[in-house]
Amino acid sequence: MDTTAAVERFLESPALSESTRRAYRIDLEEFAAWLQARGLELESFDARAFAEYASELGADRPGRTPRKLSETTLARKVAAVRSLIRAVLGPSRVPDLAVSGRRRRRLPHAPRPEETDTLLEALEGDDALAVRNRALFELVYSAGLRAQEAVDLTLADVDFEQEAVLVRGKGGKERAVPLGEEAAHRLRLYLEVARPQLARGAENALFISARGRPLDTSTLRRLLPNPHRLRHAFATHLLEGGADLRTIQELLGHSSLSTTQIYSHVDSKRLRKVYDRAHPRA
Repeated sequence: MDTTAAVERFLESPALSESTRRAYRIDLEEFAAWLQARGLELESFDARAFAEYASELGADRPGRTPRKLSETTLARKVAAVRSLIRAVLGPSRVPDLAVSGRRRRRLPHAPRPEETDTLLEALEGDDALAVRNRALFELVYSAGLRAQEAVDLTLADVDFEQEAVLVRGKGGKERAVPLGEEAAHRLRLYLEVARPQLARGAENALFISARGRPLDTSTLRRLLPNPHRLRHAFATHLLEGGADLRTIQELLGHSSLSTTQIYSHVDSKRLRKVYDRAHPRA
C-alpha cells in the first residue's frame, strides 16, 4: 500500500474542514516520513509501532532544531494518525495507547440539551433578578462566553438588528457571535423590564447587580455554578449538530485551532457517523 497515496485519499474526504485538512496534512506527511525512514508499511503499523512513534513526537533529533510540542499539538498529531488508520485499515486496527505517559486534558462535563433545560427551570421567576439570571444563562450558553467576557459586555455590544453580540476576548481580541432567538428574547425582556428596576444611574454594563453595579465574575459564578460548562456545552452541541472545528474556533475566540482540538473526540464521533452514512463501503 502506498502510504502517500493513502494519506492523499484520506485528506480528500469532504467530511474534513479545510483548516483540519491543512493541520492533518502536516501531521500525516510527518508520519509518512517516519514510516519510510524505518522501512515500515502502513498496513503493518501496529500498537508497538504506534507507541514508538508517539514516544518520539517532539523529541530532540540529531541535526534538527529541538522543539517542544504542547500537549494539545501532540494530541492532534496522534488523532490525525488514528483517523488515517481508521479510514484506511478500519476501526479495529486503530491503536489505543496513551501518548508518552501524558494524560489527555479532561473537559468539564458538558450538560446535554435536556440537562440544560433542567438548569433553566431552576432560574424561572418574574422578579428582576430572576429575569436577569435567565437572560445571563441564555446568553452565556447561546454565545459560548467566558465568565469575564459576559461581565465585560456593555449595552452597545448587543445588536438586535444584526442578531449578534460583540465580544471582547483574551488579549483584547474582538469577535462577533450570533445571538440565538431565545437569548435575544430573554435579553429584550431583561433590558425592557428588569434592568430599569436594578439600575442606579447611568451604568453602561449590560448585566448589573441588585445594587446597580456592574456584575463581576465571582457573582456570576454564584449564579451559574461552573459557567465554563456552558461554554463547553456550546461547543459540543454545535459540533454534534454538524459545525466544523474551524467555525467553533472562531465562535469561541480561540487564537489557535490546536486549542479547539480538545473537542476532536466529539468531531471524530460525528465524522464516523457521516462516514458510515455516506461511504459505500462503510
